[in-house]
Amino acid sequence: MDKPAESQPAHQGPLAGVRVLEFSGIGPGPFCGMLLADMGAEITLLEREGGTFASQLFGGGRKTVANRGKKSVCINLKHPDSKGLVHRLIREVDVLIEGYRPGVMERLGFGPDECLALNPRLIYGRMTGWGQSGPLSQRAGHDANYAAISGVLDTGRRGKGAPWAPPTLVGDMGGGGLVLAWGIACALFEAKHSGKGQIVDAAMFEGAALLAHGLFNLQAIGAWDGACALDSSAPFYDVYQCADGLWLSVCPLEPQFYSSFIERLGLAGDPDFAGKQYDTSLWPGMKQRLTEIFQSKSRAYWAGLFDDTDDCVWPVLTLCEAPQHPHSRARQSFVDIGGIVQPAPAPKFSRTPGQIRNPPPLLGEHSVEQLLALGLSFAEVEQFTASGVLVTAN
Repeated sequence: MDKPAESQPAHQGPLAGVRVLEFSGIGPGPFCGMLLADMGAEITLLEREGGTFASQLFGGGRKTVANRGKKSVCINLKHPDSKGLVHRLIREVDVLIEGYRPGVMERLGFGPDECLALNPRLIYGRMTGWGQSGPLSQRAGHDANYAAISGVLDTGRRGKGAPWAPPTLVGDMGGGGLVLAWGIACALFEAKHSGKGQIVDAAMFEGAALLAHGLFNLQAIGAWDGACALDSSAPFYDVYQCADGLWLSVCPLEPQFYSSFIERLGLAGDPDFAGKQYDTSLWPGMKQRLTEIFQSKSRAYWAGLFDDTDDCVWPVLTLCEAPQHPHSRARQSFVDIGGIVQPAPAPKFSRTPGQIRNPPPLLGEHSVEQLLALGLSFAEVEQFTASGVLVTAN
């Protein structure tokens, strides 16, 4: 077995020095870990031999964007000698992230009671769809399910049509991983004063509801009634196809933007548009007229026409086009890591910027390095490897 190379200098992001143990999973848990890693936290990714469904879905190894900045340790949790080794890892970290169904970590011997007994300052982050309690806690689900029960999915209609299921953004990422990362950051801040750890119970369906707080606000005042300016019912808040089959997002919501918008289209003198922005009886006809207008020219033409305005008309870019937009390039909003173009760390910091310290690791790539850093001798690490407790990258 070769000894590992020396590690890179410590990163000085806003979470520099925070040590995290992430039990490998899929979706929001890895995303939460990625967010923390981007901001300087030291993430030890505890993986299992053979990988997970996530590694199959997202390519595994260097292609798994959510694992960027992490170090992979692969331990066979079914081996009788693995528990003590994992406990040694838990004693040394500030945060633990897990995304299993309620009760799984307890059965493995790594539940919050046991872990907090080992490490009273530990922040124990739990990521589930339904939360650790309640009648749905043991049920399976996916992003659109969590958005459905939270009331959010029903808001994604075009008129009276079927709800639109966004691709894992509302429940998994925004309502899940992002909310858990926020909870962990809050708990870390509190622990600086109390010296005590705690459990962060993040439920994706609750996070999805939280993202929709403004829609609940509109519902409360009677403004969410099926003909709302924000649900694509309005002609001035929708997407339109252009002559080349590409799309525009059209959102001149405020009156001053709307006035400029219709003037730019030559509709300022049209009695169906001028002064009639919120006359809902005219919306179907207005939308049909705009549909015909935008279908008459290419997306590039319309983007150029509105390029110097505040009319809130922008091209709908593809995932391939977005990183090449001049604004994205100017702000370095995307990066290329190992040939994979991906969003850069966000938000930006003036003194302690986030950064991606290393590409996504191979399975078990850092098993030796991390256990030596934990204080194990090289002979002990070799013994764990020979017995099948520890798996290293091929």
